[in-house]
Amino acid sequence: MPIRALQFTLLLAVAALGTACHSTRTAYRPEPVSLATPAKPAQDDKRLYLALIAQMQQQGAYYASLAHVDAYRQRHGDSPALRLLQADALRATGQLPAARSLYVALANGPQAAAAWHGLGLIAVHEGDPAQAEQCLARAVTLEPLNTDYLGDLGFARLRAGQREQAREPLARAAELAPDKIQANANMALWALLSNETALAERILHSAGFPEATRQEVLRLAVELGPPAAASLSPERLADAHLASGSTP
Repeated sequence: MPIRALQFTLLLAVAALGTACHSTRTAYRPEPVSLATPAKPAQDDKRLYLALIAQMQQQGAYYASLAHVDAYRQRHGDSPALRLLQADALRATGQLPAARSLYVALANGPQAAAAWHGLGLIAVHEGDPAQAEQCLARAVTLEPLNTDYLGDLGFARLRAGQREQAREPLARAAELAPDKIQANANMALWALLSNETALAERILHSAGFPEATRQEVLRLAVELGPPAAASLSPERLADAHLASGSTP
């Protein structure tokens, strides 16, 4: 038999092995299975879908995320991580009783720190500083390196007029995340409210605040107490703003 014909015969034999479990009535061969990239297990699909929902929430699409929470639950079932995303979306859309119920149910499980954080934010929204302190402090105890929890605890204390108590969590957050704008903004706010004008100016110079963030810091300083912000002249504030590298 010629070599070319022999090669063709061998190829047919190998193909026949791959189709032994399929009907021989069709003349079409199935697509070959790649050995280099096996199919992703369902668990990967679940993680990717949860990550997509979380990303929607980071972009502010909370109502859309609620729709995807329902779709995920129909496709993959329920989980603590999914219920946490649902609770966060409910809180962000003003559905506080439903959000609170979910957070309470999660407060003793693997999502406990995030659940206590959510309960603390609800308490802040409802004007209950004692409850906010208790819940946010619990979240920080469970996850002491979470700069969002530290920042929210410190900010809640500022709103409650507890400036000295606010310093430690805010300073921890700023030092743990020196490049994080929100952590530096909270520290600048603390400095303005505590008459630490030089520190406030130094932060405003070095943190690279966007204009909107800088204005929000100053607005909150005026709102929350006797503002050291008033001692910053417009010229000095402009210098701080220009040093940040942003444009008015």
